[in-house]
Amino acid sequence: MGSARTASVTRKGLLLDMQVCVPSDWTDDQVRDFAEYKNPAGTTNGWQIRREGHDALKGAPERINCTMKPNHVHIMMEA
Repeated sequence: MGSARTASVTRKGLLLDMQVCVPSDWTDDQVRDFAEYKNPAGTTNGWQIRREGHDALKGAPERINCTMKPNHVHIMMEA
């Protein structure tokens, strides 16, 4: 998995949600594959990206620039 060593799970929720920090040029498929690799959801549809407009994002965009790693973004996932 290319650049997987620079990606990380930054938060796991009590429910079926988590946040990942991944290279900003990753496609949605790469983000989902990484999430499943690092923390298998165990659900039929696996991890999905929370899209803009989702109530849990509270108006935030899908991808938020990481303040610790250049060219990385934080993305909320749910299973």
